[in-house]
Amino acid sequence: MNQNSLFVRTQEPEQIYRANTYRLLAALLRKPPDSDILDYVQQLANMTNGNDELATALIGLGLAARHADPMMIDDEFHALFIGLGRGEVVPYGSWYLTGFLMEKPLGQLRQELARLGFERDPNVHEPEDHAAALCEVMAMLIEDQAEFAQQAGFFQRHMVNWLKRFFGDLQGATAASFYQSVAQTGGAFIRFEQQYFNMQM
Repeated sequence: MNQNSLFVRTQEPEQIYRANTYRLLAALLRKPPDSDILDYVQQLANMTNGNDELATALIGLGLAARHADPMMIDDEFHALFIGLGRGEVVPYGSWYLTGFLMEKPLGQLRQELARLGFERDPNVHEPEDHAAALCEVMAMLIEDQAEFAQQAGFFQRHMVNWLKRFFGDLQGATAASFYQSVAQTGGAFIRFEQQYFNMQM
């Protein structure tokens, strides 16, 4: 999936918030965060509205970034997602839905991505059902002001049915420290999106 910038703006503040949160999760799950991403994440600790679950999780993520060592985050990322053979947590939809990689859910996702006009980035080697790739797709759908039904359908078919378990596993992973806060944010955001889509129906 092509990603021109980490954070981009759409017209409505609510949609900016949604798109930027998807972009943030994609950046943190795709590879170890660089200094620019960590600088952005640290600023989340300055949020003043922490009255809901997602805002509280974002503040916690910002605080975790302030106290984290970038080299340790890099080591943590590799232990969690890469490892020797594979990491402690597998960030692919097919794995969660079937127990295997490269299975039918990936084929269905590829068909839908083609219908939506998305082309695979030749520089990306991971299958398209990677958690980061799905977050990038949702961000682009929001930024392109795709119809509500299109956003909701993609979320329901390819994300919610496994990402809640993924973030739960990530939060409880032995190697997770900084990524516990990433998992808390991801889980809270998936629940936020579920409520958002339900309210629009």
